[in-house]
Amino acid sequence: MQKEMNPCYDVTIIGGGPTGLFAAFYAGMRDMKTKVIEAAPYLGGKLPYYREKFLYDIGGIEAITAEDLTKELEAQARTFDPTIVLSQLIETMERLDDGTFRLTSQTGEVHLTHTVLVAAGGGTLVAEKLDLPNARQYEGRHLHYKAESLEQFRNKRVLISGGGDSAVDWAIALASIAESVTIVHRRDEFRAHEGNVAQMRNTSVHIMTSSLLCGIHGDQERIYEVTIEHFDSGEISVLEIDEILVCHGVKPDLGEIKHWGLKIERGRVIVDAWMQTSIPGIFAAGDVAEYPGKLPGLIAGGFMEGPAAINRAKAYLEPYEDIKPIWSTGHPKLMAIHGES
Repeated sequence: MQKEMNPCYDVTIIGGGPTGLFAAFYAGMRDMKTKVIEAAPYLGGKLPYYREKFLYDIGGIEAITAEDLTKELEAQARTFDPTIVLSQLIETMERLDDGTFRLTSQTGEVHLTHTVLVAAGGGTLVAEKLDLPNARQYEGRHLHYKAESLEQFRNKRVLISGGGDSAVDWAIALASIAESVTIVHRRDEFRAHEGNVAQMRNTSVHIMTSSLLCGIHGDQERIYEVTIEHFDSGEISVLEIDEILVCHGVKPDLGEIKHWGLKIERGRVIVDAWMQTSIPGIFAAGDVAEYPGKLPGLIAGGFMEGPAAINRAKAYLEPYEDIKPIWSTGHPKLMAIHGES
């Protein structure tokens, strides 16, 4: 375990997704000594789960892939040289006698900080696994819970199981390069955005609703076919398939954060209008935070909540100062970086 001689940061951001990365940039604008701690071995939060998916609801950007957005967010976050720590899951939090927080990760490493911003999304993300007896033997080879690239499905017969945005987006993306694409959803209607569902219906994707993937058949090397149960008729059909992409979502888990003493309801940390939690000095923003009027799941929302939390953290650190919002326009360090006079 590291000694308590660790440097103490003004703010430590738990979570390296879009909200955490933009908050790190904003904290740099406020001249705050900043650390970002991410449990995964990479930054981006959920974005790396669908790298080639296009996002259309980022303000001022007509369309951008999740992978490119991650790159831009990381580059922006590094503007003021924050300390970034990967592959560390923060487990325990303790307030010391001098009011600072001691955070300890699963590795035993200690991080000292004056304030904490929890931007962990829904927590650690674990893919919802396919509940079939022989599913595990094909995982990572012909049964996928996230796709590394479109090319791995080129000229393949692909089955997609799921009915949300991710499933529909992959169906659209694969329709033009796969030999065939079939999407199976257990409900009558898709949960994805209506416009995307309409777009999918205008492709060659074979759509099966009120249906369930109930069997996988193959040998030790590959999948040959699957069986599909159709709820309306009770019939079982057989499809020849090469690859299966399971898009049943991910299970968020706040892990040990649930035991910090924060007020938590339905898996979300309750905050006020300033993103303050029930523990002074600890703030929350992004999908992990909950308050009246919250618009969940929108990256742009986290882009507002992160700076709001940082502004309040700055006020917490300097209670006798008149802390006002700060903007990039005219910011001397940013002007110097970009060669403005």
